[in-house]
Amino acid sequence: MKILSIQSHVAYGHAGNSAAVFPLQRLGHDVYPVLTVTFSNHTGYGATRGPLIAPTDVAEVLLGVEERGAFPSIDAVLSGYQGAEAVGQVVLDAVARVKAANPAAIYCCDPVMGDVGRGFFVREGIPEYLRDEVVPRADIVTPNQFELEFLVGRTVGTLSELVAAADELRARGPECVLVTSALTSDTPDGSIQMACVTGEGAWVVTTPMLPMTVRGGGDVTAAVFLAHYLTDGAQEALKRTAATMYSILERTHASGSEEMLLVAEQEAIANPQTVFEVSAVR
Repeated sequence: MKILSIQSHVAYGHAGNSAAVFPLQRLGHDVYPVLTVTFSNHTGYGATRGPLIAPTDVAEVLLGVEERGAFPSIDAVLSGYQGAEAVGQVVLDAVARVKAANPAAIYCCDPVMGDVGRGFFVREGIPEYLRDEVVPRADIVTPNQFELEFLVGRTVGTLSELVAAADELRARGPECVLVTSALTSDTPDGSIQMACVTGEGAWVVTTPMLPMTVRGGGDVTAAVFLAHYLTDGAQEALKRTAATMYSILERTHASGSEEMLLVAEQEAIANPQTVFEVSAVR
């Protein structure tokens, strides 16, 4: 399959396209990476070097890809962090043109805006733009629990409430909602969950919680889930994504590395060995 991935890029480490492209390729997909920034490293280090790419330049790159005749063969568009509404508008325009060329193409949006403990880390206005303009046009959205709660305007306390919130989000446009980093009163102690909700059902997977914070993990999660969703459907995508992410993060934590060991753990991307049970909750 062919995937157009419109995201940021870092030279050092893994975030944005620097986190998403390799897993997609390792899983056998062709990727057209379009960059929205090119930084030395992710912003978690406290200092970065490198430019934001002007929305007009991002649009020019996309136009060039379109002129090569690629859009009719693109199966999915993937987007992550959007630093400004103007970039979001470029992404949505590209999605519309890809879908016009290939009506079967889907759009997967990771609505990056914040997290528990950190709050919002995007500039003012972006969360509302994602909620009102971007999410309704997506086929798949992959919010963490903090982002899901903002998108539906209420807190989530139980697994059933989380599924109901995902269904409310689905009613606005997306067919599939993957909720990452879910912690409810139903989550077992020492664990963390991911839940996937579609029109066909709802499933949850539970993995051990590792005592670590890693940047770019959401970018890898969205990419791996999309890759498997395209070929195997939502339930299998949830199962394989949980297995892959746990293996990568466990190895990263054990090594003491500040950056995910994506290359070292590439076999966990292609053929994850640790399998976690996926339970139907609807």
